[in-house]
Amino acid sequence: MKLLIINNLASGLNDGSIYDFIRSFTKDGDQVTVRSTDGTTDLRGFLADARDFDLVVASGGDGTIAAVCYELADTGVPVLPFPAGTANLLALNVSSPLESHALSKLAREGRRLDFDLGEINIDGDKYGFGIMAGAGYDATIMEAAKPHKQVLGPLAYFRAAVDNFAPQASHFTITVDGETHECDGLCVLLVNFSKIQFDLSVTYENQPRDGMLDIVVLKVRNAVELLPAIGAAMLDRGGDFPYRSNIMEVHRGRECTIVADPPLNIQYDGEVTGRMTPFSARILPGAATLVVSEQGYETFTEDETEA
Repeated sequence: MKLLIINNLASGLNDGSIYDFIRSFTKDGDQVTVRSTDGTTDLRGFLADARDFDLVVASGGDGTIAAVCYELADTGVPVLPFPAGTANLLALNVSSPLESHALSKLAREGRRLDFDLGEINIDGDKYGFGIMAGAGYDATIMEAAKPHKQVLGPLAYFRAAVDNFAPQASHFTITVDGETHECDGLCVLLVNFSKIQFDLSVTYENQPRDGMLDIVVLKVRNAVELLPAIGAAMLDRGGDFPYRSNIMEVHRGRECTIVADPPLNIQYDGEVTGRMTPFSARILPGAATLVVSEQGYETFTEDETEA
């Protein structure tokens, strides 16, 4: 096999697990090309010849993986997400292993499945996301967690939430597929994959292959008021689906525009842009071809069979 590895040196703990993957994967006749960046080198140049390889391995956090998938959108080039970041939410959502030897086996034997990608547009600058994008409290948490991620790992996000007890609320004007809605809240989330840290689910269903975005507004005024939503999300794992309409407002659509007053910071897949609302977004149906485990394949194909 010919493997192209895109390695983000600045992701996660930088523990060198990608090199364990290479040692475990490589057999006689294989060709492995590694291209590394610390965020300085643009990934687009790394992927110009991606079609010449059997598989692209995206090693980094969810933002790195999303950037690789977005650059290869609609090409059919398979991407193996290598979870080397802090939260590794994509691996959680598609039931991918975290250990390098298991991932090397997956590279050869894994199933391929097409998933949707999201795209946000901020004043003409476009970014792709795989899990979710948003504006407001979520971006505040992502920014505050940065200094602590290497020490605390996923708990850095919990600490950031506690430290930002009273975040900025805003009035949202949200247009979804031509229909406008208005409400107040701490943040708006555009959801493709629904699971987040600690296996909590933002929305009731995880449907990253339906060609739609879930647009979720958290209609609370402070961090304490989020606790019922967190408790409900924990119960969702058992299929109880508690009623949450007093905390969340959810819309579904293919395209949306988000306006906030006052303006709020924007993030996508944990990458804080430093840019402010307004912005627009759309779904790119089936744009990313991912290599997934047997469990991940069955999860998302069974859901479609039942539907």
